[in-house]
Amino acid sequence: MAINYYKMLDLMNRQGIGKEELRRQINASPSTIAKFSKNEYVSLEIINKICGVLNCQPGDLLEYTPDEKID
Repeated sequence: MAINYYKMLDLMNRQGIGKEELRRQINASPSTIAKFSKNEYVSLEIINKICGVLNCQPGDLLEYTPDEKID
């Protein structure tokens, strides 16, 4: 997977905000929040809302990791 959300989960932990609290604040479904643990696609609208709640930039939430090349 090329996008990882571990930075967001770490930031939430440092700010004392749990997944359920974040879910309520951004009005997201439980399945949307579950996508972060699986490093699955979430919309920029969701990222935008999370940035507002956590007072951060998108780069504070996610990291790009290139997939390994197979020769």
